[in-house]
Amino acid sequence: MALKQVQVRVRGRVQGVFFRAAAQREAKRLGLSGWVRNRTDNSLEILAEGEEGGIKDLINWAQNGPSAARVDNVDVRWRSFVGDFYDFRIVD
Repeated sequence: MALKQVQVRVRGRVQGVFFRAAAQREAKRLGLSGWVRNRTDNSLEILAEGEEGGIKDLINWAQNGPSAARVDNVDVRWRSFVGDFYDFRIVD
C-alpha cells in the first residue's frame, strides 16, 4: 500500500467526550503519525499520515468515534504524503 496523508474534520458532539485521546490511541494502534486537535467551531480535526489502509481504518473509526460522541459529519481530504511526523499527538 502507498503512503498517504489525510485531513479529517469531524462535526457533532466531539469535544468533551475524550475523542482526541481515543483518536490518538486508534492512530497509534494503526501505526499512523500526525495529530488531532479541537477547533474553535466545536469540530475536531485530524491530520494523519501512514499506510493508506491504516488511514482508511482511522476514517472508518472516526465515523462513530468513542461511545460518548455523536458524529454528524466527517469531511475527508486526501493529500500527498509528507513525512513530517514521527508519532501521533494531541495538539491545542
